[in-house]
Amino acid sequence: MNHFPEAWGRPRNDVYGAYDHSYLQTLGPKAHTSSPAVTGTSVVGVKFNGGVALATDNLASYGSLARFSDVKRLRSFGDKAMVGFGGDVSDMQYLDRLLESMDIKENYSTHGNMLNAKNLHTYLAKVFYKRRSEFNPLWNHVLVAGFDGEGEPFLSSADLLGTTFSAPHLATGFGAHLAVPILRRKFPEDTPLEEVSQEDAVAALKECLKVLFYRDARSLDKYSIAVITKDGIDLKEDEQIQGQSWAFAERIKGYGAQTV
Repeated sequence: MNHFPEAWGRPRNDVYGAYDHSYLQTLGPKAHTSSPAVTGTSVVGVKFNGGVALATDNLASYGSLARFSDVKRLRSFGDKAMVGFGGDVSDMQYLDRLLESMDIKENYSTHGNMLNAKNLHTYLAKVFYKRRSEFNPLWNHVLVAGFDGEGEPFLSSADLLGTTFSAPHLATGFGAHLAVPILRRKFPEDTPLEEVSQEDAVAALKECLKVLFYRDARSLDKYSIAVITKDGIDLKEDEQIQGQSWAFAERIKGYGAQTV
């Protein structure tokens, strides 16, 4: 072995020949996601009487830099299902194209689009598990909201390992630590779904997003929120947190681009 400090552990060139780096060269881009670069944070969802509400902020962070402030992380599938993406943005874009192609095939089939939210969740969980088994995971944690085959509100999660979980209220990322306790306090587990109104669910999501904006360094005060009912999907993508107390900083001399 070569024990010179600049090449510790390498075989000696005069004995074994020069080290061949050619096998490391590839003609295409790097395909394995082992360290996500641009990521989105929490997705929060709540079931209510007659549907499901889902919300995310619009920030995509480059490491610790709040790089992209207009990234929409809610995607609709048909008119009865919605997917909220947390994690790597490039993998989100891949899944978005995958679901869009499947949606087109479904709509052009003889039976029309027959996939409900529960079917969609099962499909995504299998995709995650397949990619994880190939050691090329999709670095995302998603919430799927909508209706199941029985017409009941459906909310479930799937992560990069293919692990799934269902509950009346869910959150990914830092929201699992900050938003879920708020939702459990507002809507205890023994609360019947019939007692949770759409207005209460939306108000709870907005409160969760406000807390995440204050406490999660990878969050933003601009957000998207979707309400899925049997009448369709009501999606708003350019909402602003109201009454947030950090706005006072803009009035401080020397803050940001202020020159006065």
